[in-house]
Amino acid sequence: MALKDYRKLRKILAESDNWPQLYMFKFIVPNQHGKVDKVVALLPEESDVSFNHTKSMRHVAVTCKAVMKTPDDVIKVTQEATAIEGVFAL
Repeated sequence: MALKDYRKLRKILAESDNWPQLYMFKFIVPNQHGKVDKVVALLPEESDVSFNHTKSMRHVAVTCKAVMKTPDDVIKVTQEATAIEGVFAL
């Protein structure tokens, strides 16, 4: 995701004054070289994480519901996850 996209996401998240709040992350992750484990390691410890594999098993949809303190915390997790080669945020 480009920096400009993070600014837009930050703006949307900041419009809510109700922080901390429940946020749902969703990442599409290549099912190779431990990338799923790397993404999961970035997610908050106190979260509900689920996985859905594609039929070909080449990718995994990682969904995480977690209480996040600020919009910047959401941005940080998203930036770190998408820095992993082949990972996309939805």
